[in-house]
Amino acid sequence: MRVLPEPAAGCKSPVKFFYMKNILFSHSYFLRFDPKQWELGQPYAPLGTLYAAAWMRENGYKVSVFDSMFAKEPDEILAPIEIQKPDFFVIYDDGFNYLTKMCLTNMRDAAFRMIGLAKERGCTVIVSSSDSTDQYEKYLSEGADFVLMGEAEISLLELVSAIGGGEKDFISIPGLAFKANGATIKTAARPLIKDLDTLPFPAWDLINMEPYRRTWMKHAGYFSMNMGTTRGCPFKCNWCAKPIYGNRYHSRSPRNVVRELKFLKENYDFDHIWFCDDIFGLKPGWVSEFAKLLENEDMAFKFKIQARADLLLQENYIKDLARAGCDNIWMGAESGSQKILDAMDKGITVDQIHSATELLRKHRIKPSFFIQFGYLGETKEDIEKTVRMINKLLPFEIGISVSYPLPGTSFFEKVKADLKEKTNWTDSDELKLMFRNTYQPAFYKQLHRYVHKSYRMSIAFQNIRNLLANPMKMTPAILKKALSVAYYFPAAFLARRKLNALEKISF
Repeated sequence: MRVLPEPAAGCKSPVKFFYMKNILFSHSYFLRFDPKQWELGQPYAPLGTLYAAAWMRENGYKVSVFDSMFAKEPDEILAPIEIQKPDFFVIYDDGFNYLTKMCLTNMRDAAFRMIGLAKERGCTVIVSSSDSTDQYEKYLSEGADFVLMGEAEISLLELVSAIGGGEKDFISIPGLAFKANGATIKTAARPLIKDLDTLPFPAWDLINMEPYRRTWMKHAGYFSMNMGTTRGCPFKCNWCAKPIYGNRYHSRSPRNVVRELKFLKENYDFDHIWFCDDIFGLKPGWVSEFAKLLENEDMAFKFKIQARADLLLQENYIKDLARAGCDNIWMGAESGSQKILDAMDKGITVDQIHSATELLRKHRIKPSFFIQFGYLGETKEDIEKTVRMINKLLPFEIGISVSYPLPGTSFFEKVKADLKEKTNWTDSDELKLMFRNTYQPAFYKQLHRYVHKSYRMSIAFQNIRNLLANPMKMTPAILKKALSVAYYFPAAFLARRKLNALEKISF
């Protein structure tokens, strides 16, 4: 492999427009290939794909999108290829979706299949994704002509313009990997876009939003859409990979975000928004201005975000979030053991998780926890601390996973010697520990089941206590949760017995 030197600071490859060509965009996330997510029925549109399509359309290209979200198989790409007869087929995955960051093999295989079908029909194939950024050699070997490395809108425009202009030498374009004369070439890194307000809104009109609406209404009873207000994350948890937007943090202005919200409300009449940023509203004063603008526009809706425990300790910030309509915050709690949090370089404390949870509840915002088991050095005592924390704080929702080594992280480097048989999950419910740790992989799969049942049992007991203390406040929902103890108490007991049995089996 040949790595080219970086260009001088501020230098950009020239964009030359000779003639406009036809671009067919797609992405490699097939909801049906992920049984857990298909059953959950809460899909979000491929935001990254729609940003890229909007960017290229704004620059004069004819664009279309094949949305693979509800497709049954990769071969469905054949129909739009035959109809559109695109010069370029671009697999541009949604870098805002954490499921694409996991690089599930079902989705990788689908991408490879689409690459092959497009190549057979004469398309120039370009790929942009977390997986292709990490594994560009594999994608080039499968027939991709170019892989876009990292944040890719500007790289895509420069590349397609160069090809359209008849150029054959692409080494001056940052952010590419390609093959030339039998060698794999990786050009200099592409600088990140600092002013996100310069990007057009995602091309929402290029996909059919009705299947999303129907699926949400069927499974959740309301319609949620996704938006990104930032790119990147400045924090450095050592297991978190950031192949697309990196460690820098760039933000749209509150006014720009509210303009898009108005557009989405007028055109799609959403009920709820998932702000899919790694960290929402980190910039000082951003959330306060956002809340004020929403009030001025008389916009009222509920939304959920992701945040860190240490950032949720400022009461004015929490007040502004509540005023804006935030009703659920997913906190990267990860563990109830300070030893494990420190080993992860998480930069938070268990006490902060407790304090943030209390403050959110004070302002009627639901706290939800991301939990991660199986990190290096985690013992039974650490696991028990995490379970106790969950059952004491009783978050609104919990999302449990096991440590997942991703290329580009120091965590990956520590365990890569063990990653011989398997380096990626097939789908998001596999939950297989892929490196040697305290317990065997089956233990962690059962731990996931046990923690969920124990958590639900604790919620049932909490509702029983609430009913005994305030019987006049009984509602059907509270009564249903209280009565669920009849199921979850024995279920948690049996799940614990199975866990104890697996604990004794050597790795």
